[in-house]
Amino acid sequence: MESYDNKQVVVMITGCSTGGIGHSLALAFASARCLVVATARSLSSMIDLADDPRFFLQELDVLSDENVNSVVFNVLEKFGRIDILVNNAGVQCIGPLAELPLSALQQAFNTNTFGSLRLTQAVIPNMVSRKKGKIVNIGSVTVMAPGPWAGAYTASKAALHAMNDTLRLELRPFGIDVTLVVPGAIKSNLGNSAAAGYSKMPEWKIYKPYEAAIHARAYFSQGSKATPADEFAKKVVAVVMKKDPPSWFSSGQYSTIMAIVYHLPLFLKDFLLRRAMKC
Repeated sequence: MESYDNKQVVVMITGCSTGGIGHSLALAFASARCLVVATARSLSSMIDLADDPRFFLQELDVLSDENVNSVVFNVLEKFGRIDILVNNAGVQCIGPLAELPLSALQQAFNTNTFGSLRLTQAVIPNMVSRKKGKIVNIGSVTVMAPGPWAGAYTASKAALHAMNDTLRLELRPFGIDVTLVVPGAIKSNLGNSAAAGYSKMPEWKIYKPYEAAIHARAYFSQGSKATPADEFAKKVVAVVMKKDPPSWFSSGQYSTIMAIVYHLPLFLKDFLLRRAMKC
């Protein structure tokens, strides 16, 4: 990307590996005539974007203060601004909380929660100086009704939801909009990534009888009726690009039903989740 229109919107997205939601978001923002800074831990995971002038690719590890600050510096040096930050990078974490290694839970929080805040803190000074900007955090519909076997992932996203609400209030005086995007079941590589992480877990002892149900949770969001990632991405971009974007946007399979379940009495909510997750 050697030349660009300085009137175009500059969008920085984390977690843009091929097959994920971030990759679809990158393509959708590019189709909306934005300049897209697509980031991932490895450039090879975004190789299909490499020769497209609409993209500026950067290797980014959201766990590293030094790397995050370096990449943000590179982007600001090239474009002078970041108009929209999309905190999409995330990891799944499957397993019963009573036996889950704390290191796995820490990894989920470090990526899903602290990684998003690390990027946000890095871009805020530029946005504040211009009295303009948008921050988009990708949450999870599981926060609406936390169920068995994905407690670490859901808790890390619940913390992100809470931080998003605070950021929305704290950044409003500086002209910065903060939007929480809450995906339902979106067709992506999440299931395979979750299964890969699950394969590294220790053998369950207390929960040995539930092993099949726990393993199946890794693919729960990847059923035949899961919403295509490109379809979801187009809706997100349309919402985010509005002059006054909403504070909350949810879309995808299960998004409506989970919103309903959220308001149910706890005993009924528990009954439905036990049935669904075979607990």
